[in-house]
Amino acid sequence: MHEFKDRTAVITGAASGIGLALAQRAAREGMRLVLADIDEAKLAEVARTLPLPPDALLARRVDVSREADIAALAEEAFDRFGAVHLLCNNAGVGLTRLSWELTTADWEWILGVNLWSVVHAIHHFVPRMLAQEGESHVVNTASVAGLLSTPAMAAYNVSKHGVVTLSETLYTELAAQNARIGVSVLCPAWVPTAIHTSERNRQERFGTAEPPSAASAAYHERLSHAVKSGRLTADDMANAVFDAVAEKRFYIIPHSRIKQAVRLRMEDILEDRNPTPI
Repeated sequence: MHEFKDRTAVITGAASGIGLALAQRAAREGMRLVLADIDEAKLAEVARTLPLPPDALLARRVDVSREADIAALAEEAFDRFGAVHLLCNNAGVGLTRLSWELTTADWEWILGVNLWSVVHAIHHFVPRMLAQEGESHVVNTASVAGLLSTPAMAAYNVSKHGVVTLSETLYTELAAQNARIGVSVLCPAWVPTAIHTSERNRQERFGTAEPPSAASAAYHERLSHAVKSGRLTADDMANAVFDAVAEKRFYIIPHSRIKQAVRLRMEDILEDRNPTPI
């Protein structure tokens, strides 16, 4: 998809981080925007700062872990603008814990936001996108955690591996149908966003996380430092996404050095070796 001006983009997790950067880039491209986030106040602030007329912007509080919220977002997006040309399933959360310390509620929260949101969006948006005229594109935000297995990130890793394989499957299915819908999966490494403070937006029904062990806390400290020191920014991620959409490129891995670790993991698998520690 080469033309963005006067097209419609739907972006989840749009109030901060990569989602915000995607919204800002889409606005500069002259797109109409449907923005979703669970932080209603911050989303409203974002909407006020975007250089778009009111009739080109729709901002809604959405709990992406709830199918009903995603279904309502799709309904409103198509009712308002008639079509969706760029769907960015971007909302995500994380929690640093050793695998055996994760509770059922932790798993439900992380899988609900990171994976089920994408499942629901594909179900409620893609059939409508298939029926509309012209080209469109789906971008699912995964992570290098969808290609690797980082310690103390089990639930996050599982959710992002799920997003990668779901995206690959969707790509091959749409290609077999000769559909005019492209698919990309974004797999960034460390980007200075607020992903390490995800619990600020944890929904009440999932309760609060139990205090971490000393080992988990140490992993969290290292993760926080890595996130804060990331050299590529959210804007870099947004630019990489728009480049990939224009080029109809599936894999988006902006941190090229991480490919060495991905290659090592693949070699471990192909050579029947035990996993090499990251």
